[in-house]
This record gives sequence, structure tokens and C-alpha cells, in this order.
Amino acid sequence: MAGPASKSNRVSNDFAKSTNPDQEKGEAILREFRGLGISGDYFLEFELRVLPRRGKETVFTGQLWGSRNEMGQISRVMLQDGKGGGQQMLIQNGSVPAVWVLKTGQSLPQMASRESLFKPLLPETEFTLFDLQMPYFYWDNFTFEGVSKILGRAAHTFLLHPPEGDGDIYQSIGAVRVQLDTQYHAMVQSALIDREGTTYKTLSLRDLKKVDDKWMIKSIDLRNEITRDKTRFQVLRAAVNLDLSSRIFEPESLTEIIGQPSNTISLGR
Repeated sequence: MAGPASKSNRVSNDFAKSTNPDQEKGEAILREFRGLGISGDYFLEFELRVLPRRGKETVFTGQLWGSRNEMGQISRVMLQDGKGGGQQMLIQNGSVPAVWVLKTGQSLPQMASRESLFKPLLPETEFTLFDLQMPYFYWDNFTFEGVSKILGRAAHTFLLHPPEGDGDIYQSIGAVRVQLDTQYHAMVQSALIDREGTTYKTLSLRDLKKVDDKWMIKSIDLRNEITRDKTRFQVLRAAVNLDLSSRIFEPESLTEIIGQPSNTISLGR
């Protein structure tokens, strides 16, 4: 475990790039990105493919319903564990993030504790609630590092620092470096960096797919840079331009079963 909560968890400026880009421009780019996302309501059917460096591949399935409210993007996620169980999650993004979880066997959803944000969604996977929520996009302390090339794409690069008063929450995180595609305004990669400046987890965009008139994430990889194990989020089917009831994005509705839209289309592999 990292140092005491009173100690600053800011990564030293030595780990920031030695450029001098316009910070006001960077703030505008980041502010615009916060307001973006898939317009309208949408649905995704996906799989989580656990790809360990050694050992057998495991595949889990899930569904996601997405929308936007006055707080920001909101997602309802159903994840199955392959053993007849699983969990329903309601994930509120924005400046005041929150997560509610309903696991198999529970009668009522529970608001996720801050400690649970960093636990794997399933024992074999690298994905956590923190990875799905991405609260770092709303952190006020950041350095705009200019444009860099990552995974063959030109990207606006930011080094985002956890709030100083939240050291007890983000004990292992010194900073998060994110790259936003300059053309599609999608996140190309995010990297979690510890307090010593070492990258220990990366989330990387693999592929985009246009569904009707909207660009969608088709697949992303989450890689543990220490073990080199990887989990791949792969979208199999999608539906956009939906008109979902706001009711399904209320915590109490997690106990209810929601049917898959009839107009989903395959994204292939």
C-alpha cells in the first residue's frame, strides 16, 4: 500500500513532457471532451476476453445501455460471470461520479464504496469500476502536454493529477496520462502511473466502427503492465439512436430485466 493519505500523490513534473503548449487551449480541449460522447441513447452487446500472458483464455459476456443526463454520461451494465451469476451496474460519470451495484442474490442495489472501485469486476479480469467510470477526466489538476503520436494516431496529451484531498482514495495513483484523438475526439489511450512515475496499467483503443451516423468503440485492451495480462472489451452488436426510458437509469430499476433492442446490428470481429 502507498504512503499515508496526508502525503501528496502528485507525480513529479519530471514525468511530464518538456514541452510548453498552450494550457488554456488544453483546458478548452478537455472541457469539450467532457461534453462529448455518443449522442442519443444506445445499446451494446459485448464480451470481455481475458487474455493472460500464460494460461487459458476466458470469455465473459455483457450488455450496456447508455445515455446522458444533467450530470453527464450514464451507463447501465449487465455482466455475466459464466457460472449463472453476475452483476448489474449503474455508472454515473461526471464531476460527481457514482456507481450502484446489484449482484446475483441481492435484493437491492448498493452504492459502491470508494475502496471497491479498484477491485476487478470479475476475479479473472483486469477491468474495475474505476476503469469504466474514468473519473480522471474531471480532475481539475492537469498539465496539457501538446500533441503526440500514439498507436499511429495524432493525439492531444494530458497528464491528470488526482485531487490533493483524495489521497486516501487514489492511494496507488500518482497521475493518469491520457491521449485524445485529434480527429475523432475519442480516447486513444490512458495510462495509470504510480507515485514513482511507473506506468502500471494501460487502456488502449484498438478499433472504431461506424454504426449508422455514429462512430463507436469496437474494441479496447486493458493491459496490466506488471504482469502483462490483458483483458479485451469487444463490442459484438450495437444499436444507436434509441429512445430509452430514463427509468432504466435509476438505481432501483437494476432489479428489473430489460430486453435487448430489436434493431441491433452486428459489428463483426
